[in-house]
Amino acid sequence: MKNIYKLQNGTDIRGIAVENSEKEVNLTVKEVEQIAKAFHTWIKENNNNEKIVIAVGNDSRVTGEEFRKTVIKALTEQGCDVIDCGLATTPSMFMTTVMDGYKCDGSIMITASHLPYFYNGLKFFTENGGLEKADIKAMLDIVTEGKYAASSETGSVTEKNLIDDYSDILVDKIRKGVSSDKNYEKPFDGMKILVDAGNGAGGFFAEKVMEVLGADTKGSQFLNPDGMFPNHIPNPENKEAMKSISDAVLANESDLGIIFDTDVDRAALVGKDGKSINKNALIAVISSILLEENPNTTIVTDSITSVGLAEFIANHGGKHHRFKRGYKNVINEAIRLNSEGEECHLAIETSGHAAIKENYFLDDGAYLIAKILIKAAKMAQEGKEISDLISDLKEAKEEKEVRIGINKEDFRPYAEEILEDLKSYVSETEGWEMVPKNYEGIRANCSAAGEDGWFLIRISLHEPLLALNIESNEDGGCDTIYAKLKSFLERYDLKGL
Repeated sequence: MKNIYKLQNGTDIRGIAVENSEKEVNLTVKEVEQIAKAFHTWIKENNNNEKIVIAVGNDSRVTGEEFRKTVIKALTEQGCDVIDCGLATTPSMFMTTVMDGYKCDGSIMITASHLPYFYNGLKFFTENGGLEKADIKAMLDIVTEGKYAASSETGSVTEKNLIDDYSDILVDKIRKGVSSDKNYEKPFDGMKILVDAGNGAGGFFAEKVMEVLGADTKGSQFLNPDGMFPNHIPNPENKEAMKSISDAVLANESDLGIIFDTDVDRAALVGKDGKSINKNALIAVISSILLEENPNTTIVTDSITSVGLAEFIANHGGKHHRFKRGYKNVINEAIRLNSEGEECHLAIETSGHAAIKENYFLDDGAYLIAKILIKAAKMAQEGKEISDLISDLKEAKEEKEVRIGINKEDFRPYAEEILEDLKSYVSETEGWEMVPKNYEGIRANCSAAGEDGWFLIRISLHEPLLALNIESNEDGGCDTIYAKLKSFLERYDLKGL
C-alpha cells in the first residue's frame, strides 16, 4: 500500500476518482474505505471517548455520494456513530465539531475543491481545526500497517440537514451585525445581490441566506449542484468564472455579485460596475472592516500580495505580515503570532481562502462574505457601496504569472540551487533589490527604467514548477522585468519560459 502516500496533498487527500482521457484512476472506494477507517482509528488513539461520533458530508462531485456512503459504511462497521450531513460545504463540516446539536469528535468532507470533475478527495477536521500534514501521514501509516480500531458492535447513522443549521448561524450573525431596528429581519431589503455557485455546494447561500434576509437575488446562476461543472470551473481565480459573474452583475443591474468555489472555503465579489473584487482587492476589503473593529491588528497574507496592498493596510493602521503561499501556512502563522502576543485577526490568501480569528481561524468563504455583507448593508443605508472601502487601494497597471517546469525528477534541490544563484543575479542587476523579511522564494523590487515593480519566484508547493509572479506600474514593465529573469533562467534545465 505504499502508493497510498501519493494521495496525500498537503493536509488533504486528493486523487483521480473518475475514468478520463488525461490521468489514471488512483482513488476508488477501496482507498476511501481504508482512509476512513484510519481516520476513525486515529481519532480513537487521540481521544479518551469510548464512543466516537464522526460527521460525513460531500460537495457536488460526481463520485461524492458514492464515497460518502463508503465512508459511512466503513465507520459504522468499526462501531463509530455517524452523522450523515449529505450535501455540505467544507467550513460547515468543521462546524459539526463545535456547534450545538453536533459536537462531533471529528468530521470528513469529501471534496477536491476546484479541480476538474474527475478528481475527488477528503478533508478531515477535529474541534482544533483541519488536520496537519503530519496527521495525514500518521493516518496513511495506519493504512499501510492495517492496524485499524476494532469493535464488536455496529455504529448508528443519524441524518441531519447541516446546511439548514449552518445557514441559520449565518443569518443570525448578519442580523445581529447589521443590528438595524428599522429592518432587523430583512436587513438586505432593497439590495440586489446575485450568487454564482458554479454548480458546486454553495447554491444554498442564495435561498437560505440572502433571500431570507430580504435580498433580491435575481440573476443568481449555477446554483444547482452538478459535479460535471458544465458552465464554468467553480474557482474565484479562474478568469472565465469571474467574467461570467461580472457579465451577470451588469446584465441584472445587481448591487453586488458573490462567487464561491466548489466546497465554499473560498469566495470573491463583483462590484456594481462589474469589476471583480478578489485577490488583493478582496484582502483590502476585509482588512478594512477588521481594522475598523480591531485597530492596529496584524493581517497575515500569502507571499504574492502587492506593494499597493501593503501600503493600504499600513495606511489603515494595520500591520502587514506577508508569509508563505498555502492557506494552512497562512492560518498557522496567524495562530502562532497570537500565541506570542501579537494580535492578529485575519489570515488570508490571494486565492480567496480567508480565516478570521472570531470564527476559529476557519477558512470559510460564506463567513467571509457574511462579514462583508454586514458592512455592505450599513453602507447602503448611507448611499455607499462596498467598493468605496478600497477607493485608496493602489493597483498595479500590469501583472503577469508564469509557471516554469523543472526537468528533474528530484526537482526540489535543483530548484533551491536556482533560487540561491538568483540571489547573486539580483544583487548584480542595476535597480534590483531583495525584499527584506521574505519567507518564501526570492522577492525583489525592480526600479530600473521602465520597470517600477516587483517579482516573486518560488517553488510550487506540490508540483515540479517554479511559480513566477510579476507586477509593474509601467506599461510593458512586466515584460521588461521578465526579459531579464528569462535571460538568467535559460541557463537551467527548465521548460515553459
